[in-house]
Amino acid sequence: MATPPLTPRMLTPTTLSPLGSPRAKKSTATVMPEITLEQPSSKTNKSPGSKSTKLFRRVRSAFRSLPIMSPMCKLPMGGARLHENHVHGGTRVTGTLFGYRKTRVNLAVQENPRSLPILLLELAIPTGKLLQDLGVGLVRIALECEKKPSEKTKIVDEPIWALYCNGKKSGYGVKREPTEEDLVVMQMLHAVSMGAGVLPVTSGGGGGGEGDLTYMRAHFERVIGSRDSETYYMMNPDGNSGPELSIFFVRV
Repeated sequence: MATPPLTPRMLTPTTLSPLGSPRAKKSTATVMPEITLEQPSSKTNKSPGSKSTKLFRRVRSAFRSLPIMSPMCKLPMGGARLHENHVHGGTRVTGTLFGYRKTRVNLAVQENPRSLPILLLELAIPTGKLLQDLGVGLVRIALECEKKPSEKTKIVDEPIWALYCNGKKSGYGVKREPTEEDLVVMQMLHAVSMGAGVLPVTSGGGGGGEGDLTYMRAHFERVIGSRDSETYYMMNPDGNSGPELSIFFVRV
């Protein structure tokens, strides 16, 4: 009998996904869930050997050699919040922060939980640190890159950005292509619209002894200000307060 589908109620910080259920434990450690994620409607055809793909790979290789920084991502709790729960003119997408607690956090943006990522970023902030700071107060991440004359590349297609967390330089952010492990994570969470918890480390998953993989998923409002600015606001499910996480892409 097939394992029951994943539901949001099953995924809490103390509950494992179907891969951690007693029935799944009886199967071999190398069994991975079938990837059934759909292609996003905004996907464009790109050659696997394009210059942009090769550039992403070179930048990612150099990026991984940089040290992980642990910024103090905190803002004073006082003061009014700047945004309502719904951002006028925004497009709602699904955003997932995930990673092993001591390694760099990843951000996957999807049109919906059942689609392939349209954007995947790796940020030089430890996953555990960022999720901890989100539980304390507002976090604002700015990703800046240099504006070039006659720039035709979409800002979210830039390969690398300088990363600032609440105004403090915190290393770099890099765009990368989804790995097999990334797709497995997205598949395991395909029935989850929002929530947080941990997923078990699968055999060969690349955790490197860093413990369980932590995730947090929420709705984001995507707002395009201009060709040189784009913002993602994480929406609170209670509807009574503004976003606790804002991510700004800016060319300067």
